[in-house]
Amino acid sequence: MAAYTAADVKALREKTGAGMLDCKNALVETDGDVEKAIELLRIKGQKGVAKRADRDASNGLVAVHVDGGLGVMVQVNCETDFVAKSEGFVALAEQVLAQAVAVGATDSAALLASEIDGKTVQSVLDEANATMGEKILVPNVARIEGKHVSAYLHRTATDLPPTIGVLVALDVDNDALGKDIAMHTAAMSPTYLTRDEVPAEKVESERRIAEETAREEKKPEAALPKIVEGRVNSFFKDNVLLEQPFAKDQKVTITKLLADAGAQVTAFARFRAGV
Repeated sequence: MAAYTAADVKALREKTGAGMLDCKNALVETDGDVEKAIELLRIKGQKGVAKRADRDASNGLVAVHVDGGLGVMVQVNCETDFVAKSEGFVALAEQVLAQAVAVGATDSAALLASEIDGKTVQSVLDEANATMGEKILVPNVARIEGKHVSAYLHRTATDLPPTIGVLVALDVDNDALGKDIAMHTAAMSPTYLTRDEVPAEKVESERRIAEETAREEKKPEAALPKIVEGRVNSFFKDNVLLEQPFAKDQKVTITKLLADAGAQVTAFARFRAGV
């Protein structure tokens, strides 16, 4: 009689994110001992870590921590949505987030090099990679501060963890406004806070493309300057947070929304898992 049940295989799979057959074989080899099975999955999985390096980690989750005027956010990627919602992966993401908060990490490199109980975060990820049988990355970390920081997490499916996360720092204590702007940012995905933050070479590139496109469309030569300026302004409107129409009221820009509330956005960050 087998020392494990189908429920044990399912539970092990949900806990580790490893494949069904791998979980079954691990329980067979360990006579149903779950902890030994987890260890065995790690040992066997280490052999495939290097082979998984070139795979796409196009799923995952975003996790946030907010404490008054401080906000920390991490993006943790994996290969499949099954692993993304597994108990083990969610716990790993929370561990990574807690470490980012503890060490004050502002970028992925610093976080991965920091240590948890004598092991670097990168080593912890490698071990999870081995156990779950998937490539796992932490490509993005954000830490922003302000008078007040608001957060918004968006789920693209009810059975999956949040895949889009936003932090918004305001110079006033207004969480309702901060959350409105965070939700807007999640939906409209701006890249820059102000047009001054857009690199000059990017603006020139957009200007050149706008002019060449207008010429291809046989627009009148005399009208080109106005057409080009209009299209460059449309680029700013699409990519600069303060110039975007508010998602809840397209007649109001984010700049006007903030002015009416006597507030300013001092920083923001937006991550989407898997990208």
